[in-house]
Amino acid sequence: MSPTVPPDRGGVPTGQRAGAALAVFGVLLFVTSLALGAALAPDVGAADDGESRQTLVGSQGGGPGLHEHGSVYLLDGRETAWRTGDTDSYFDVTMLGNGSVMAGFMDSGYEDCAPYESPCTHTGFRIIDPNDDSVADPEIEYEYSFPVRSRANSEVHDVELLDSGEFLVSDMEHERIFTVKNGEITWQWNASSYYDAPDDPTRTDWLHINDVDVVGEDRYLVSVRNAHQLVIVERGEGVVEVINEGDGGTGSTEGDPTLLRQQHNPQWLGDGNVLVADSHNDRIVELERTESGDWEVAWEIYAAEGVNFNWPRDADRLPNGNTLITDSLNQRIVEVNRSGETVWSYGTPRVPYEAERLPAGETVGGVSYADETDDTTSIGDEQSVPVLSFLLMIFQTGLQTPFWFTEAHVAVTLVSLVCVLLGVGLVGRDRLRG
Repeated sequence: MSPTVPPDRGGVPTGQRAGAALAVFGVLLFVTSLALGAALAPDVGAADDGESRQTLVGSQGGGPGLHEHGSVYLLDGRETAWRTGDTDSYFDVTMLGNGSVMAGFMDSGYEDCAPYESPCTHTGFRIIDPNDDSVADPEIEYEYSFPVRSRANSEVHDVELLDSGEFLVSDMEHERIFTVKNGEITWQWNASSYYDAPDDPTRTDWLHINDVDVVGEDRYLVSVRNAHQLVIVERGEGVVEVINEGDGGTGSTEGDPTLLRQQHNPQWLGDGNVLVADSHNDRIVELERTESGDWEVAWEIYAAEGVNFNWPRDADRLPNGNTLITDSLNQRIVEVNRSGETVWSYGTPRVPYEAERLPAGETVGGVSYADETDDTTSIGDEQSVPVLSFLLMIFQTGLQTPFWFTEAHVAVTLVSLVCVLLGVGLVGRDRLRG
């Protein structure tokens, strides 16, 4: 005969009473942590030094996988001058000399899908006419796109207009960079010519080539995200330099993830200096080439406005010497000076991918902080626990949790969930025994 659980004074078994208390404690712990986080959160997105600014933003959007409600918009100060949307995601944005905007994009619902089934997703770039008429919506003047296997990790994140009239494109579906003119590909560099490739790059997130910039005549700076490397590709020659080369020295091995880890949008400041959004190290870093040819940190910043960066994906050194940072999962754009002081900030309505300060946009060449000191300058501290940091990214990409939802909240959420599950389990066990 199985033992019975003695009832408490009110006739409720002790196990059920303990289980209910444990579940209530878990709920209260979770709610309290959220309430305290919101109440104690610093004020972000409100810094302003009174200077007039225009900022062009490419917004990846929101929703699961961040592939909903993508848009491009122009901020005049903090006011939205115009916005175009109705696209799954937009990425890198550039204002052209005639006032049109060039943007990488990804969108679903296309019928032209070979070799994939219809309907499918396309990626590529668009030229957008903002329209001088404030009543009219921005119009898509031109689109170059091609079908991809899935919406995840197959996008064109960056496009540049060359003096030749060609468009230079980064392509993670086929892991390459290529140029196109009048709808025809005129040149391409395949990463498989340098890296050890899988049988079919379209079936796996192999290298995630997410950015390409012109840094000289026929020389292109390429961000190879999953290898934690930047490579300089020379047209007709292939790879001529690797930043964060790794131990193998052949390009087949990954770089040191403490120097760069799944980075985005590097800016070439000059021969020997590059500014990088070091995304999975949650910092912005300026790297400097040493006399030995290695690269080391000259300046780094982990936080602004009292809030640590969370998956920052763009950093531009502005003509005034400040740095414009797109802090994606914190849904904000901040401008900081060399000492890390925030001089301007803006809380974005959804997850931004990239921002450019007009009229200059992202330049090739710029002020290097390494020129001002021989010592490394580090602003803020790295404060992440690998497992919790990974889970936090899942929370923020899937649920778009607020910026004050930190790794501590992830830990409390896990503890609260365990308490609730144990409590419910105790209650259920006693009821079955009864």
